[in-house]
Amino acid sequence: MAATSSITLPVVGDQGELRRFRNDLYDCFTRWPDALFELVDAVSCPVVVASLAHLSLAAGAMRGHGSAYAALADGGIDTEQLRDVLAAARPTSWRPDFAIDASTWARCDAECSPGRGFYYHPSRHSAGKPIVAGWYYSWLVGLSPDADSWTAPLDAARLAVGDNTNQVAIAQIQALLPRLPDTGQQPLFAFDGGYEPVQLTIGVTGTPAQIVVRIKSDRKFFGRPEQAHSRKGGRPARHGTRFSCADPDTWHHPDQELTHDHDTYGRVHVQAWHRLHPAQRTHRDPDGALRIIEGTIVRVQVTRLPGRRGREPKTLWLWWNGPDPATCDLDRIWQAYIRRFDIEHTLRFAKQALGWTTPRPRTPAQADRWTQLVLAALTQLRLARPLVGDHRLPWQPPLPPQKMTPGRVRQGFGQLLPRLGTPATWPKPCRAGPGRPKGRTSTPATRHPVLKKTTVKTLNC
Repeated sequence: MAATSSITLPVVGDQGELRRFRNDLYDCFTRWPDALFELVDAVSCPVVVASLAHLSLAAGAMRGHGSAYAALADGGIDTEQLRDVLAAARPTSWRPDFAIDASTWARCDAECSPGRGFYYHPSRHSAGKPIVAGWYYSWLVGLSPDADSWTAPLDAARLAVGDNTNQVAIAQIQALLPRLPDTGQQPLFAFDGGYEPVQLTIGVTGTPAQIVVRIKSDRKFFGRPEQAHSRKGGRPARHGTRFSCADPDTWHHPDQELTHDHDTYGRVHVQAWHRLHPAQRTHRDPDGALRIIEGTIVRVQVTRLPGRRGREPKTLWLWWNGPDPATCDLDRIWQAYIRRFDIEHTLRFAKQALGWTTPRPRTPAQADRWTQLVLAALTQLRLARPLVGDHRLPWQPPLPPQKMTPGRVRQGFGQLLPRLGTPATWPKPCRAGPGRPKGRTSTPATRHPVLKKTTVKTLNC
Protein backbone atom coordinates (compact mmCIF):
# COMPACT_ATOMS: atom_id res chain seq x y z
CA MET A 1 0.00 0.00 0.00
CA ALA A 2 1.90 3.09 -1.16
CA ALA A 3 1.08 6.46 0.32
CA THR A 4 0.15 9.31 -2.01
CA SER A 5 1.66 12.07 0.14
CA SER A 6 4.18 12.51 2.90
CA ILE A 7 4.47 14.85 5.86
CA THR A 8 7.72 16.80 6.20
CA LEU A 9 8.76 17.02 9.83
CA PRO A 10 9.90 20.42 11.11
CA VAL A 11 13.57 20.75 12.04
CA VAL A 12 13.62 21.78 15.69
CA GLY A 13 16.40 22.06 18.27
CA ASP A 14 18.99 19.33 18.82
CA GLN A 15 16.75 16.79 17.05
CA GLY A 16 17.19 18.63 13.75
CA GLU A 17 19.90 16.41 12.30
CA LEU A 18 18.02 13.22 13.09
CA ARG A 19 14.72 14.57 11.77
CA ARG A 20 16.41 15.78 8.61
CA PHE A 21 17.84 12.32 8.06
CA ARG A 22 14.43 10.72 8.57
CA ASN A 23 12.84 13.06 6.02
CA ASP A 24 15.58 12.38 3.47
CA LEU A 25 15.39 8.65 4.12
CA TYR A 26 11.65 8.60 3.49
CA ASP A 27 12.21 10.27 0.13
CA CYS A 28 14.48 7.36 -0.89
CA PHE A 29 11.56 4.92 -0.82
CA THR A 30 9.77 4.81 -4.17
CA ARG A 31 7.24 2.00 -3.51
CA TRP A 32 5.65 1.05 -0.19
CA PRO A 33 7.45 3.98 1.49
CA ASP A 34 5.39 3.98 4.70
CA ALA A 35 5.85 0.27 5.35
CA LEU A 36 9.58 0.44 4.56
CA PHE A 37 10.04 3.40 6.86
CA GLU A 38 8.20 1.64 9.68
CA LEU A 39 10.54 -1.32 9.28
CA VAL A 40 13.52 0.98 9.87
CA ASP A 41 11.92 2.37 13.02
CA ALA A 42 10.96 -1.12 14.21
CA VAL A 43 14.49 -2.44 13.80
CA SER A 44 15.81 0.57 15.73
CA CYS A 45 13.57 -0.25 18.71
CA PRO A 46 14.43 -2.89 21.35
CA VAL A 47 12.40 -5.72 19.87
CA VAL A 48 13.63 -9.25 19.26
CA VAL A 49 13.93 -9.64 15.48
CA ALA A 50 12.95 -13.30 15.27
CA SER A 51 11.13 -12.63 11.97
CA LEU A 52 9.56 -9.77 10.04
CA ALA A 53 6.25 -10.47 11.78
CA HIS A 54 7.79 -9.65 15.17
CA LEU A 55 8.63 -6.13 13.91
CA SER A 56 4.92 -5.31 13.76
CA LEU A 57 4.96 -5.46 17.59
CA ALA A 58 7.55 -2.68 17.93
CA ALA A 59 6.71 0.69 19.46
CA GLY A 60 5.09 3.03 16.95
CA ALA A 61 4.23 0.30 14.44
CA MET A 62 0.95 1.19 12.71
CA ARG A 63 0.81 -1.63 10.17
CA GLY A 64 0.53 -5.38 10.45
CA HIS A 65 2.97 -8.03 9.45
CA GLY A 66 1.42 -8.33 6.00
CA SER A 67 2.65 -4.87 5.06
CA ALA A 68 6.14 -5.75 6.23
CA TYR A 69 6.33 -8.80 3.97
CA ALA A 70 4.77 -6.93 1.06
CA ALA A 71 7.19 -4.01 1.42
CA LEU A 72 10.17 -6.33 1.43
CA ALA A 73 8.84 -8.22 -1.58
CA ASP A 74 7.61 -5.33 -3.76
CA GLY A 75 9.02 -2.18 -2.18
CA GLY A 76 11.31 0.18 -4.05
CA ILE A 77 14.44 1.97 -2.82
CA ASP A 78 16.45 4.50 -4.81
CA THR A 79 19.93 3.09 -4.12
CA GLU A 80 21.89 6.09 -5.40
CA GLN A 81 19.80 8.53 -3.39
CA LEU A 82 20.19 6.37 -0.30
CA ARG A 83 23.97 6.44 -0.73
CA ASP A 84 23.79 10.23 -0.89
CA VAL A 85 21.74 10.36 2.31
CA LEU A 86 24.05 8.00 4.20
CA ALA A 87 27.16 9.89 3.07
CA ALA A 88 25.60 13.22 4.11
CA ALA A 89 24.81 11.78 7.57
CA ARG A 90 28.44 10.86 8.20
CA PRO A 91 29.91 13.18 10.88
CA THR A 92 31.99 15.94 9.33
CA SER A 93 34.28 15.93 12.38
CA TRP A 94 35.45 12.39 11.61
CA ARG A 95 38.66 11.96 9.67
CA PRO A 96 38.05 10.40 6.22
CA ASP A 97 39.13 6.92 7.32
CA PHE A 98 37.08 3.97 6.08
CA ALA A 99 37.05 0.18 6.27
CA ILE A 100 35.79 -2.41 3.79
CA ASP A 101 35.05 -6.02 4.66
CA ALA A 102 32.78 -8.79 3.42
CA SER A 103 30.33 -10.95 5.36
CA THR A 104 28.19 -13.95 4.48
CA TRP A 105 24.42 -14.24 4.79
CA ALA A 106 24.05 -18.01 5.25
CA ARG A 107 21.17 -19.59 3.29
CA CYS A 108 22.22 -23.22 3.33
CA ASP A 109 18.78 -24.83 2.98
CA ALA A 110 17.13 -22.20 0.76
CA GLU A 111 16.95 -24.33 -2.37
CA CYS A 112 14.34 -21.99 -3.91
CA SER A 113 16.56 -18.91 -3.58
CA PRO A 114 18.68 -18.09 -6.65
CA GLY A 115 22.15 -16.56 -6.70
CA ARG A 116 23.59 -18.51 -3.79
CA GLY A 117 27.26 -19.45 -3.72
CA PHE A 118 29.76 -21.13 -1.43
CA TYR A 119 31.55 -18.68 0.87
CA TYR A 120 33.77 -18.77 3.92
CA HIS A 121 32.15 -18.72 7.35
CA PRO A 122 34.22 -18.55 10.57
CA SER A 123 31.95 -20.69 12.78
CA ARG A 124 29.68 -22.82 10.57
CA HIS A 125 31.03 -25.77 8.62
CA SER A 126 29.90 -27.96 5.75
CA ALA A 127 31.50 -31.37 5.13
CA GLY A 128 34.26 -30.45 7.54
CA LYS A 129 35.10 -27.18 5.78
CA PRO A 130 34.34 -23.62 6.99
CA ILE A 131 32.05 -22.82 4.05
CA VAL A 132 28.33 -22.18 3.77
CA ALA A 133 25.89 -21.57 0.96
CA GLY A 134 24.40 -18.11 0.87
CA TRP A 135 24.85 -14.52 -0.27
CA TYR A 136 27.99 -12.45 0.16
CA TYR A 137 28.00 -8.72 0.95
CA SER A 138 30.80 -6.17 0.90
CA TRP A 139 30.32 -3.48 3.56
CA LEU A 140 31.89 -0.01 3.52
CA VAL A 141 31.81 2.01 6.76
CA GLY A 142 33.32 5.23 8.03
CA LEU A 143 35.57 4.82 11.06
CA SER A 144 35.15 6.78 14.27
CA PRO A 145 38.24 8.49 15.71
CA ASP A 146 37.28 7.43 19.24
CA ALA A 147 37.81 4.08 20.93
CA ASP A 148 34.23 2.86 20.64
CA SER A 149 32.14 0.55 18.48
CA TRP A 150 30.41 3.25 16.41
CA THR A 151 30.84 3.41 12.65
CA ALA A 152 29.05 5.16 9.79
CA PRO A 153 27.76 2.48 7.37
CA LEU A 154 27.76 3.92 3.86
CA ASP A 155 27.23 1.03 1.46
CA ALA A 156 26.67 -2.73 1.24
CA ALA A 157 27.02 -4.42 -2.14
CA ARG A 158 26.06 -8.03 -2.82
CA LEU A 159 28.61 -10.02 -4.77
CA ALA A 160 27.41 -12.30 -7.53
CA VAL A 161 29.01 -15.73 -7.69
CA GLY A 162 32.30 -15.30 -9.52
CA ASP A 163 32.69 -11.60 -8.66
CA ASN A 164 36.09 -10.45 -7.50
CA THR A 165 35.99 -8.95 -4.00
CA ASN A 166 38.77 -6.51 -4.87
CA GLN A 167 36.92 -5.19 -7.93
CA VAL A 168 33.70 -4.78 -5.94
CA ALA A 169 35.60 -2.86 -3.24
CA ILE A 170 37.17 -0.63 -5.90
CA ALA A 171 33.74 0.14 -7.34
CA GLN A 172 32.48 1.07 -3.85
CA ILE A 173 35.44 3.41 -3.34
CA GLN A 174 34.93 5.10 -6.69
CA ALA A 175 31.22 5.57 -5.94
CA LEU A 176 31.94 7.08 -2.51
CA LEU A 177 34.71 9.55 -3.42
CA PRO A 178 32.44 12.08 -5.23
CA ARG A 179 30.10 12.07 -2.23
CA LEU A 180 32.79 13.07 0.30
CA PRO A 181 33.25 16.74 1.23
CA ASP A 182 36.57 18.41 0.50
CA THR A 183 38.29 18.59 3.90
CA GLY A 184 41.88 18.83 2.67
CA GLN A 185 42.62 15.25 3.80
CA GLN A 186 42.90 12.32 1.43
CA PRO A 187 40.49 9.44 2.18
CA LEU A 188 42.12 6.30 3.57
CA PHE A 189 40.59 2.83 3.13
CA ALA A 190 41.71 -0.06 5.36
CA PHE A 191 41.53 -3.73 4.34
CA ASP A 192 42.30 -6.99 6.11
CA GLY A 193 44.58 -9.70 4.79
CA GLY A 194 42.03 -11.33 2.48
CA TYR A 195 42.39 -8.58 -0.15
CA GLU A 196 45.04 -8.27 -2.86
CA PRO A 197 47.05 -5.04 -2.42
CA VAL A 198 48.35 -4.90 -5.99
CA GLN A 199 44.87 -5.15 -7.52
CA LEU A 200 43.52 -2.51 -5.13
CA THR A 201 46.45 -0.21 -5.93
CA ILE A 202 45.75 -0.45 -9.66
CA GLY A 203 42.06 0.23 -9.06
CA VAL A 204 42.57 3.46 -7.07
CA THR A 205 45.34 4.83 -9.28
CA GLY A 206 44.38 8.30 -10.48
CA THR A 207 42.11 8.97 -7.48
CA PRO A 208 42.93 10.78 -4.22
CA ALA A 209 42.29 7.58 -2.25
CA GLN A 210 44.88 5.90 -0.04
CA ILE A 211 44.73 2.22 0.84
CA VAL A 212 46.30 0.19 3.63
CA VAL A 213 46.17 -3.61 3.43
CA ARG A 214 47.51 -6.20 5.80
CA ILE A 215 50.04 -8.56 4.18
CA LYS A 216 51.59 -11.82 5.29
CA SER A 217 54.83 -11.76 7.25
CA ASP A 218 56.62 -13.94 4.66
CA ARG A 219 56.05 -11.69 1.62
CA LYS A 220 59.00 -10.69 -0.55
CA PHE A 221 59.45 -7.44 -2.41
CA PHE A 222 62.06 -5.73 -4.55
CA GLY A 223 63.38 -2.24 -4.92
CA ARG A 224 64.07 -0.35 -8.10
CA PRO A 225 66.90 -1.83 -10.19
CA GLU A 226 70.18 0.01 -10.13
CA GLN A 227 71.48 1.51 -13.36
CA ALA A 228 74.19 -0.91 -14.52
CA HIS A 229 76.10 1.04 -17.15
CA SER A 230 78.66 -1.72 -17.61
CA ARG A 231 76.04 -4.26 -18.60
CA LYS A 232 75.90 -4.89 -22.35
CA GLY A 233 73.02 -6.59 -24.14
CA GLY A 234 70.26 -8.66 -22.64
CA ARG A 235 67.01 -7.60 -21.06
CA PRO A 236 67.18 -4.67 -18.62
CA ALA A 237 66.88 -5.65 -14.97
CA ARG A 238 63.34 -5.42 -13.57
CA HIS A 239 64.07 -5.97 -9.89
CA GLY A 240 66.55 -4.42 -7.54
CA THR A 241 67.56 -5.40 -4.02
CA ARG A 242 65.35 -8.04 -2.41
CA PHE A 243 63.30 -7.11 0.66
CA SER A 244 61.94 -10.02 2.70
CA CYS A 245 59.60 -9.33 5.61
CA ALA A 246 60.84 -12.48 7.37
CA ASP A 247 64.56 -11.72 6.92
CA PRO A 248 65.82 -8.63 8.80
CA ASP A 249 69.14 -8.88 6.95
CA THR A 250 67.40 -7.71 3.77
CA TRP A 251 65.95 -4.59 5.37
CA HIS A 252 67.74 -1.43 4.36
CA HIS A 253 67.44 1.80 6.32
CA PRO A 254 63.76 2.81 6.50
CA ASP A 255 62.62 5.89 4.60
CA GLN A 256 60.33 6.89 7.48
CA GLU A 257 60.26 5.96 11.15
CA LEU A 258 57.98 6.74 14.07
CA THR A 259 58.26 5.86 17.76
CA HIS A 260 55.88 6.98 20.48
CA ASP A 261 54.03 5.74 23.57
CA HIS A 262 50.39 4.71 23.32
CA ASP A 263 48.01 4.28 26.26
CA THR A 264 46.69 0.94 24.98
CA TYR A 265 49.52 -0.59 22.95
CA GLY A 266 52.49 0.69 24.89
CA ARG A 267 55.62 1.49 22.95
CA VAL A 268 54.78 1.71 19.24
CA HIS A 269 57.53 1.51 16.63
CA VAL A 270 56.57 2.07 12.98
CA GLN A 271 58.93 1.81 10.00
CA ALA A 272 58.23 2.39 6.31
CA TRP A 273 60.09 1.57 3.11
CA HIS A 274 58.93 3.36 -0.04
CA ARG A 275 58.91 2.27 -3.70
CA LEU A 276 58.96 -1.50 -3.23
CA HIS A 277 57.13 -3.87 -5.56
CA PRO A 278 56.22 -7.59 -5.53
CA ALA A 279 57.34 -9.99 -8.23
CA GLN A 280 53.84 -10.52 -9.64
CA ARG A 281 53.09 -11.99 -13.05
CA THR A 282 49.40 -11.30 -13.54
CA HIS A 283 49.00 -7.58 -14.27
CA ARG A 284 50.21 -6.36 -17.64
CA ASP A 285 50.22 -3.11 -19.59
CA PRO A 286 48.20 -2.81 -22.82
CA ASP A 287 51.32 -3.74 -24.79
CA GLY A 288 51.65 -7.01 -22.86
CA ALA A 289 54.58 -6.01 -20.64
CA LEU A 290 54.43 -6.91 -16.95
CA ARG A 291 53.54 -3.97 -14.75
CA ILE A 292 55.66 -2.82 -11.83
CA ILE A 293 53.28 -1.81 -9.04
CA GLU A 294 55.09 0.08 -6.30
CA GLY A 295 53.92 0.72 -2.78
CA THR A 296 55.12 1.36 0.74
CA ILE A 297 55.81 -1.50 3.17
CA VAL A 298 54.99 -0.58 6.77
CA ARG A 299 56.17 -2.54 9.80
CA VAL A 300 54.36 -2.00 13.12
CA GLN A 301 55.66 -3.36 16.42
CA VAL A 302 53.96 -2.80 19.79
CA THR A 303 54.90 -3.91 23.29
CA ARG A 304 51.47 -5.09 24.48
CA LEU A 305 48.00 -6.01 23.27
CA PRO A 306 44.76 -5.00 25.06
CA GLY A 307 43.14 -7.86 26.95
CA ARG A 308 45.91 -10.36 26.15
CA ARG A 309 48.29 -10.41 29.06
CA GLY A 310 51.31 -12.63 28.73
CA ARG A 311 50.89 -12.98 24.97
CA GLU A 312 53.77 -11.71 22.88
CA PRO A 313 52.54 -9.25 20.21
CA LYS A 314 53.27 -10.22 16.63
CA THR A 315 54.76 -7.86 14.09
CA LEU A 316 52.18 -6.26 11.83
CA TRP A 317 53.06 -5.80 8.15
CA LEU A 318 51.02 -3.44 5.98
CA TRP A 319 50.99 -2.33 2.36
CA TRP A 320 50.22 1.36 1.86
CA ASN A 321 49.69 3.24 -1.37
CA GLY A 322 48.68 6.81 -2.02
CA PRO A 323 48.91 9.46 -4.70
CA ASP A 324 52.28 10.64 -3.33
CA PRO A 325 54.71 8.90 -0.91
CA ALA A 326 55.27 12.30 0.69
CA THR A 327 51.71 12.09 2.11
CA CYS A 328 52.51 8.89 4.02
CA ASP A 329 51.39 9.61 7.60
CA LEU A 330 52.63 6.66 9.66
CA ASP A 331 50.63 7.57 12.76
CA ARG A 332 47.40 7.76 10.78
CA ILE A 333 48.13 4.56 8.84
CA TRP A 334 48.70 2.18 11.73
CA GLN A 335 45.88 3.62 13.82
CA ALA A 336 43.44 3.49 10.88
CA TYR A 337 44.18 -0.18 10.43
CA ILE A 338 43.66 -0.84 14.15
CA ARG A 339 40.36 1.06 13.97
CA ARG A 340 39.40 -1.15 11.00
CA PHE A 341 38.27 -3.83 13.44
CA ASP A 342 35.30 -1.61 14.38
CA ILE A 343 33.59 -2.92 11.27
CA GLU A 344 33.59 -6.33 12.94
CA HIS A 345 31.56 -4.86 15.82
CA THR A 346 29.13 -3.32 13.32
CA LEU A 347 28.60 -6.59 11.47
CA ARG A 348 28.11 -8.53 14.70
CA PHE A 349 25.61 -5.96 16.02
CA ALA A 350 23.76 -5.95 12.70
CA LYS A 351 23.43 -9.74 12.77
CA GLN A 352 22.79 -10.42 16.45
CA ALA A 353 20.74 -7.37 17.49
CA LEU A 354 19.20 -5.90 14.33
CA GLY A 355 18.60 -9.28 12.71
CA TRP A 356 20.34 -8.55 9.41
CA THR A 357 20.58 -12.24 8.48
CA THR A 358 17.50 -13.42 10.44
CA PRO A 359 14.74 -13.01 7.80
CA ARG A 360 14.45 -15.64 5.08
CA PRO A 361 13.72 -13.73 1.87
CA ARG A 362 13.20 -15.71 -1.31
CA THR A 363 15.14 -13.57 -3.81
CA PRO A 364 18.47 -11.70 -3.64
CA ALA A 365 16.64 -8.44 -4.45
CA GLN A 366 14.64 -8.79 -1.25
CA ALA A 367 17.85 -9.46 0.68
CA ASP A 368 19.38 -6.30 -0.82
CA ARG A 369 16.33 -4.29 0.21
CA TRP A 370 16.51 -5.56 3.80
CA THR A 371 20.24 -4.86 3.95
CA GLN A 372 19.65 -1.25 2.95
CA LEU A 373 17.07 -0.89 5.70
CA VAL A 374 19.60 -2.20 8.24
CA LEU A 375 22.13 0.39 7.04
CA ALA A 376 19.54 3.11 7.59
CA ALA A 377 18.72 1.79 11.07
CA LEU A 378 22.39 1.81 12.07
CA THR A 379 22.71 5.42 10.91
CA GLN A 380 19.53 6.42 12.75
CA LEU A 381 20.80 4.94 16.01
CA ARG A 382 24.10 6.81 15.69
CA LEU A 383 22.28 10.11 15.13
CA ALA A 384 20.05 9.37 18.14
CA ARG A 385 23.03 8.74 20.40
CA PRO A 386 23.06 12.19 22.09
CA LEU A 387 19.25 12.29 22.37
CA VAL A 388 18.26 9.10 24.19
CA GLY A 389 18.35 8.44 27.91
CA ASP A 390 20.26 5.61 29.53
CA HIS A 391 17.61 2.86 29.69
CA ARG A 392 19.50 -0.04 31.20
CA LEU A 393 18.89 -3.33 32.88
CA PRO A 394 19.58 -3.60 36.64
CA TRP A 395 22.91 -5.36 36.19
CA GLN A 396 24.19 -2.97 33.50
CA PRO A 397 26.47 -0.15 34.66
CA PRO A 398 25.36 3.42 33.91
CA LEU A 399 27.01 5.11 30.95
CA PRO A 400 27.50 8.82 30.23
CA PRO A 401 26.08 10.13 26.91
CA GLN A 402 29.50 10.13 25.22
CA LYS A 403 30.00 6.44 26.12
CA MET A 404 26.62 5.09 24.98
CA THR A 405 26.98 1.91 22.92
CA PRO A 406 24.78 1.01 19.91
CA GLY A 407 22.94 -1.58 22.00
CA ARG A 408 22.28 0.88 24.81
CA VAL A 409 21.00 3.53 22.38
CA ARG A 410 18.65 0.98 20.86
CA GLN A 411 17.24 0.21 24.31
CA GLY A 412 16.16 3.85 24.70
CA PHE A 413 15.11 4.61 21.12
CA GLY A 414 11.53 3.52 21.75
CA GLN A 415 11.08 6.37 24.25
CA LEU A 416 12.54 8.89 21.79
CA LEU A 417 10.38 7.84 18.84
CA PRO A 418 7.08 9.52 19.97
CA ARG A 419 8.90 12.86 20.26
CA LEU A 420 10.37 12.55 16.78
CA GLY A 421 7.16 11.91 14.90
CA THR A 422 7.16 10.14 11.56
CA PRO A 423 6.89 11.21 7.90
CA ALA A 424 4.91 8.03 7.21
CA THR A 425 1.17 8.49 6.70
CA TRP A 426 -1.51 6.82 8.77
CA PRO A 427 -2.63 3.48 7.27
CA LYS A 428 -5.92 3.41 5.45
CA PRO A 429 -8.60 0.95 6.61
CA CYS A 430 -8.83 -2.15 4.49
CA ARG A 431 -10.48 -5.54 4.47
CA ALA A 432 -8.97 -8.96 4.13
CA GLY A 433 -8.29 -10.11 0.60
CA PRO A 434 -10.36 -12.77 -1.19
CA GLY A 435 -7.67 -15.37 -0.81
CA ARG A 436 -6.84 -18.08 -3.29
CA PRO A 437 -9.57 -18.83 -5.85
CA LYS A 438 -11.31 -22.15 -5.50
CA GLY A 439 -9.81 -24.92 -7.56
CA ARG A 440 -6.44 -23.24 -7.93
CA THR A 441 -3.44 -25.12 -6.62
CA SER A 442 0.06 -23.87 -6.12
CA THR A 443 2.94 -25.44 -8.01
CA PRO A 444 6.29 -26.26 -6.43
CA ALA A 445 8.77 -23.41 -6.50
CA THR A 446 11.73 -23.64 -8.83
CA ARG A 447 14.84 -25.13 -7.23
CA HIS A 448 18.16 -23.34 -7.77
CA PRO A 449 21.44 -25.19 -7.16
CA VAL A 450 24.28 -23.50 -5.32
CA LEU A 451 26.67 -22.02 -7.87
CA LYS A 452 30.40 -22.46 -7.79
CA LYS A 453 32.92 -20.15 -9.36
CA THR A 454 34.04 -22.86 -11.73
CA THR A 455 30.43 -23.36 -12.85
CA VAL A 456 30.00 -19.63 -13.49
CA LYS A 457 33.20 -19.51 -15.57
CA THR A 458 31.98 -22.45 -17.65
CA LEU A 459 28.61 -20.79 -18.31
CA ASN A 460 30.28 -17.53 -19.35
CA CYS A 461 32.55 -19.23 -21.89
